[in-house]
Amino acid sequence: MTEDGKLHDEAEELRNETAQGAPELREHDHVAELEKQLEEAKNKALYAAAETQNVRRRLESELQQATSYAAANFARDMLAIKDHLERALAAVTDELRQDKVASQFLAGIEATGRELEAALTRHGITRIPAKGEKLDPHRHQAMVEVPSDAEPGTIIEEMQPGYMMKDRLLRPALVAVAKKPD
Repeated sequence: MTEDGKLHDEAEELRNETAQGAPELREHDHVAELEKQLEEAKNKALYAAAETQNVRRRLESELQQATSYAAANFARDMLAIKDHLERALAAVTDELRQDKVASQFLAGIEATGRELEAALTRHGITRIPAKGEKLDPHRHQAMVEVPSDAEPGTIIEEMQPGYMMKDRLLRPALVAVAKKPD
């Protein structure tokens, strides 16, 4: 047999072996492809489950926020009423307080004011400290600067009280702030 003949026979033998092994190789490739698809499907399922859990947590958080602060607009309206009530009581003279009928009437109004304050407190609404504090732009609104011997930036007068509802600003305190004298 010639050299070419030997090469031809070896090539034929390799083809036969490859042809016999090819189904195994194709089956192995098919299994690998199926495993890859299974892994992708698992990853997609995990991603979808994580996304669903994130959406549920966000909705629960939004529901809790909405529940906690649902009364904010109502509380602001009640604060306006409280302000009017306090201004009316502040305008009452000592002479009027000495009158027996008027003093009973004023006692009822003051009791109403205390009850309103208690109701606001029960719902997490608290007054923001102002006078004597440093100006905090997140809680106070400076309406005017007044020359004063007090430290510049210190609140020297509260024009309208501010309130927080739990950890949120409901209404900033309107204040006068000290500045260096001219």
